[in-house]
Amino acid sequence: MKGGLRVCVPGWLLFFAVITPVFAQEAPLNLGLPTDNTALLRGDNSEFYQYVQRNLHGVISYPWEGGQYGFVRDPVETSVGTIMTRFHEGMDVKPVRRDARGEPLDEVRAIASGTVVYANKVAGHSNYGRYVVVEHRFGGCPYYSLYGHLNTIAVEAGQPVKQGEKLAIMGHTGDGINRERSHVHVELNLMLNDHFEQWHDATFKGDPNRNGIYNGINLAGLDLPRLYLALQKNSALTIPAFLAKEEVFYKVILPNSGNFQLPQRYPWMIAGLPNDKPDSWEVSFTRSGLPLRVQPSNRSVRDAEISFVKSSPIDYRSLTRGNLAGRGSKARLTDSGKSLMRLLTFPN
Repeated sequence: MKGGLRVCVPGWLLFFAVITPVFAQEAPLNLGLPTDNTALLRGDNSEFYQYVQRNLHGVISYPWEGGQYGFVRDPVETSVGTIMTRFHEGMDVKPVRRDARGEPLDEVRAIASGTVVYANKVAGHSNYGRYVVVEHRFGGCPYYSLYGHLNTIAVEAGQPVKQGEKLAIMGHTGDGINRERSHVHVELNLMLNDHFEQWHDATFKGDPNRNGIYNGINLAGLDLPRLYLALQKNSALTIPAFLAKEEVFYKVILPNSGNFQLPQRYPWMIAGLPNDKPDSWEVSFTRSGLPLRVQPSNRSVRDAEISFVKSSPIDYRSLTRGNLAGRGSKARLTDSGKSLMRLLTFPN
């Protein structure tokens, strides 16, 4: 999909539906695991997640926790203790089968039915190594599962796939991964903007983007392993209902742009009263920068402005992937934070 914006429902007025009716229209999710490794569902995390090497005060350890979704890497000492500052956007699934040389043999499979929209077969073109992206339609809205660090890829862009269909064989392609740490990195994402390529060219001059709109910067990942566990408890769960319980860490007011795509692509995000021509949008984000809600606003702004942040004595750079800076009530968007906000509305 390189063409125009993919939206959930036609007709601009429908984009301003209140969030609750959208929940009612959503079909329950049906997600399968990406490999034969089912340890997550048994609560055996050390057998599910691939470990990382960690150096804390000169002590080397190999915690499986580093393979989880979330802020799970790069420990830093702060006034309130040790915190993890590096965000990991997916889950790293260990192999359950290897050959005599230690190469993984696990098939990587589609977690839900959909269409392959991208297959990067050149390992050096991404930190993900060789990777595949599949577009799914849940509740009419597009979501994107990504499978990284693959050895061989068995599908092509444009190919429809069913849940459980083979996409690839697990590998260890990509930066910083050796044979011992072979795994598949799996994400489930929202897409931010289908003008990403032009934004990238303007933002990273001289740095080629080899992966089109399926570059990881343009895909905002949700907590997939926690979603699997939540579905075990509530099989009627939907993605909007799941994300409605996520913590809002900060909010930003964005000037109204004719190319602000989140309300169109994910109308369930819209909160507040209908307004067909708001002066601006207030966007609620998790710590990682995953957008959760958008609310029409009558506040007129020329540039993105922070309207709320959860107060913390820790520098916000360490808590928000560097998108915010400051402490307490003194928060500001950093250059990377401003760049993220420009991506959401590009071209302005």
